[in-house]
Amino acid sequence: SFRPSLKMKLVTAILSIALGSAAAFNVPSTFGRKSSAMKMSVMTPQTGQSSLDPSVIAAYNSLPYPDDKILAEYVWVDAVGNTRSKTRTLPKERAESVDSLPKWNFDGSSTDQAPGDDSEVILRPCRIFKDPFRPRADGLQNILVMCDTYTPQGEPLPTNTRAFAEKAFDGKEDEEVWFGLEQEFTLFNLDQKTPLGWPSGGMPGRPQGPYYCSVGPENNFGRAITESVYKACLYAGIEISGTNGEVMPGQQEYQVGPCVGIDAGDQLMMSRYILQRVCEDFQVYCTLHPKPIVEGDWNGAGMHTNVSTKSMREEGGLEVIKKAIYKLGAKHQEHVAVYGTGNELRLTGKHETASIDQFSFGVANRGASVRIGRDTEAEGKGYFEDRRPSSNADPYLVTGKIMATIMEDVEATPIEALDRE
Repeated sequence: SFRPSLKMKLVTAILSIALGSAAAFNVPSTFGRKSSAMKMSVMTPQTGQSSLDPSVIAAYNSLPYPDDKILAEYVWVDAVGNTRSKTRTLPKERAESVDSLPKWNFDGSSTDQAPGDDSEVILRPCRIFKDPFRPRADGLQNILVMCDTYTPQGEPLPTNTRAFAEKAFDGKEDEEVWFGLEQEFTLFNLDQKTPLGWPSGGMPGRPQGPYYCSVGPENNFGRAITESVYKACLYAGIEISGTNGEVMPGQQEYQVGPCVGIDAGDQLMMSRYILQRVCEDFQVYCTLHPKPIVEGDWNGAGMHTNVSTKSMREEGGLEVIKKAIYKLGAKHQEHVAVYGTGNELRLTGKHETASIDQFSFGVANRGASVRIGRDTEAEGKGYFEDRRPSSNADPYLVTGKIMATIMEDVEATPIEALDRE
């Protein structure tokens, strides 16, 4: 047998050879990252935590981009109103304006927007935003491109609601119509059943009340996600004007606007894309369903739409606002029909909503279909808020329909206001 000292020397020599050989397989230091142990198990849907090693992601993100190229993420709306996207490389000169961007195409049979035997759908660039997910330090910008969809023959697809809105706004630029859109959304664990902050399979121990505009870990669930969306939208160039925690626990809101005309739809739709991308990073499920929890005493989610034309902002504007509201009331069911799916579960006359079956308006009345603010009443001019659109409503349909209705050259029957005495 070996003597202890000789045995120790032999073990040390073997380890030195083994470690020296293993060094040949080390990852090169050109990535400039600290090592971090990878999780070798199957990726699990673990809420709030990325399953990928951040240091690996950082290694690739640190690679420089070519100085003559940019990445363009083409974003469009699919058959059910969700956003989809794909990326292409372009010479940097092509990204200087929408007009210089090339059209592109996708397989519409995979998005229920075209048949399999004639599946090509054309993407037409409409609006450019900075890409917050691929920032650069070389003075160039990767971009997000909001697109609408056409057949190869140049006809807008039936799902191209932007084309509808464009017709409603066309020729009415002098009206300078402003829209402010309040996007509510609800955050769930990846089981898609349990909202953030809720016990699994149960209800919160406290009713609604402490969660709206709240602070504290027992009240606000998802602030980090909303703050990330906020900053990403600002970086992108979206006119995001604020954010707050909402009435139901796990529910949040941000506001986009004021935006002029068709740009309101472009900006809101791109903000939804950014919202979903941020939730993807956080591994949290986000739904725009207007009533994700139907049991219990919980608020739904909407996309309250604030509207102001140039004449509404001038002296005597309050009367212009009321006439517009009367027109909206005369076409109540037409508007409800395009104000989102599942909205009948939300517009019940409870939880700060009016009944879906009856139109109403009032000053500072959040239980009315349309609200006039106290400041607008006091100043005699300003804006009104249509509270009927659901959180999953198509912003192109909503803004286009409102524009088409209030611009009609008709006299609608006055409606008595539901004002508090």
